[in-house]
Amino acid sequence: MLEHARKELRISSMRDKVSPAEWQCRVDTAACYRLVAMYGMDDMGANHISMRVPGEGHNFLINPYGMQYEEITASSLIKIDEDGNVLAKPDYGDFDFGINRAGFVIHSAIHKARPDANCVIHTHTWPGMAISSLECGLLPLTQTAMRFLKISYHDYNGVVLNLSEQERLVRDLGDSNCMILKNHGLLVCGNTVGEAFNWLHRLEKSCFAQLAAMACNTPLNKVPQNVLDETWNNYQPGTRRPYGVMEWPSLLRKLDRQNPGYDI
Repeated sequence: MLEHARKELRISSMRDKVSPAEWQCRVDTAACYRLVAMYGMDDMGANHISMRVPGEGHNFLINPYGMQYEEITASSLIKIDEDGNVLAKPDYGDFDFGINRAGFVIHSAIHKARPDANCVIHTHTWPGMAISSLECGLLPLTQTAMRFLKISYHDYNGVVLNLSEQERLVRDLGDSNCMILKNHGLLVCGNTVGEAFNWLHRLEKSCFAQLAAMACNTPLNKVPQNVLDETWNNYQPGTRRPYGVMEWPSLLRKLDRQNPGYDI
């Protein structure tokens, strides 16, 4: 029996085909994909990280459906407009990757409705999915979780394939940067990629901690509401530096050591 020839992934460079601003956007977005994988928050090729292209309105970058997060590069990302039309993508060799419709529906809705949401991340991690399935939702049991005291929620209405779902997504997110998609997963957004990754990392930690505490089957400590409110306020932009400013450069150094090659 003849063996099928293994298909080869060859990605043509986009560096000379885009503006310097878009190229930097591509590098940062590719780095975020690999960091999400490095921290165990990916789901093979599913889910999405999108990044608005500077100076191009609602046009944004998103992953090619079929590549693993850990192999995403700056050149491999696909640029689409708010209607899902492909504006730019590389030659993938033996593959012809496109975009996942669910990713377009979710991410385009938020980019259009929230000018401040330049980066949007959606995940299906097991802690996030577990918390999304609990009637109590995310509880303010830890200092980290208190940052999400006013997190948004979105009821499950099936796989997000219909544009009619966009209005409900935007309504439920409101002006929050984080939302739990019930019976589904997590969604965060940020003004920068570093901010969005910071939101995701802390939300994931909060979900982990709650599941671990609840698994002990013993009474949980409750924090007074006034302390919860004060702690939440201490996490707000008006009382601290923007998230990700300090952490993002160090995360890139970590990525350069452990999984280089995202910036090609």
